[in-house]
Amino acid sequence: MTDHLSDLDVAELFPRTPFSPDAPTPRISVLGTGYLGATHAVAMAQLGMEVVGVDTDPHKVAALAAGKVPFFEPGLDELLEEQLASGRLRFTTDVAEAVGWADVHFVCVGTPQTKTSHAADLRFVEAATTAIAENLTHDALIVGKSTVPVGTGARLRELVARTQPAGVRTELVWNPEFLREGKAVQDTLHPDRIVMGGTTPESEALLRRVYAGPIAEGSPVVVCDLPTAELVKVSANAFLATKISFINAIASVCEAADADVTVLADALGHDTRIGRQFLDAGLGFGGGCLPKDIRALMHRANELGAHQASSLLQQVDEINMGQRARVIELALDACEGSVLNRRVGVLGAAFKPHTDDVRDSPALNVAAALHLRGAQVTVYDPQAGDTARASFPTLGYATDVEEAVEGADVVLVLTEWDEFLDAEPARLASLTRRPHVIDARGRLDARRWTDAGWSFAGLGRTAA
Repeated sequence: MTDHLSDLDVAELFPRTPFSPDAPTPRISVLGTGYLGATHAVAMAQLGMEVVGVDTDPHKVAALAAGKVPFFEPGLDELLEEQLASGRLRFTTDVAEAVGWADVHFVCVGTPQTKTSHAADLRFVEAATTAIAENLTHDALIVGKSTVPVGTGARLRELVARTQPAGVRTELVWNPEFLREGKAVQDTLHPDRIVMGGTTPESEALLRRVYAGPIAEGSPVVVCDLPTAELVKVSANAFLATKISFINAIASVCEAADADVTVLADALGHDTRIGRQFLDAGLGFGGGCLPKDIRALMHRANELGAHQASSLLQQVDEINMGQRARVIELALDACEGSVLNRRVGVLGAAFKPHTDDVRDSPALNVAAALHLRGAQVTVYDPQAGDTARASFPTLGYATDVEEAVEGADVVLVLTEWDEFLDAEPARLASLTRRPHVIDARGRLDARRWTDAGWSFAGLGRTAA
């Protein structure tokens, strides 16, 4: 007979109680290993916790377990390999094992736009939450990070109450994500704010233990009710979208008045109430977050009877989408009214630099539209070439800037990669058939390009 209890005996006699202030360091599960989930899982391990990432896609799990991030995000590959080697991070498709092992469960699945309306599709959030509730073996905290319409958390709490085993204490709170693609690692490890919505004193204390590192560094903590937490991310995205559409609307005034919107934005940016960020007039916003988030907020605002907010966001969306048509008009003007059989060099495929994400990319939308008008379109992007080719296989693709502009009748700068902004315009001009450039991001030095022999056009930059 032994004097020591086995690990199993201890677990049965003293079940894990993560809400206790003297409980061990909480174990973390992250359901969903897409862009948000993979980044969050790696960052939680970097912060010193044991983490398991869970996904239904075995290929994604196998890639991550092998140290391969299935998308481009600066710094994440190296951090993934480091945390796998540390033993604190692993990945699985076994949700029951992961939920039974962990104490804090982060829901990090996607909330795409539904096919029939602007509403958010919550099937994946509901499925992940149900899977957690069904497989709970001890007290736990469920933390929503996915971007959801206000009111979702309250419904999920009812779902958990109906589904979880008897005798298990569970709380569901919301802790929205604020990742910027291209800066996601920094934003997770050193967040500019941590929002905790719908917490009790016990669950707030547990989340503060999870985020102890960033909080010790000085990251502000905002504790609020559940609906407010659900609104923070979509409201932030709606504000940024409004700022972008505002400067694009002013760009049309600048064109009519022979002004330069870039200089105007510089002057506005000196006003501390406004700031210079997100005041670059041009092709507008895209990606997997801003467009679908503002549309989901528009839809939810209508459901709640907040019609002024819905009307504002409708205008923001329309102004943004109109910028794509305006860039196509500039390309047609540069080719004397028709791009049929003209060569068009497109610099940029990702919706923004420092990512390979082409979801709702304005750059690819413009490139495809010109292709449909008969243009011979050649696209180059430093990171998004493969993802762009998968979505738009009929376009031509180059391996560098020179190949993209060779023999071109017009060149469009559609994503503001540094490689494009720092390119040598004289060298590129010599490769084109006709040196016409359209700066659709408002970032090129117009004088530098015109001095090199280029005909220059940009949105709201008549004076340039």
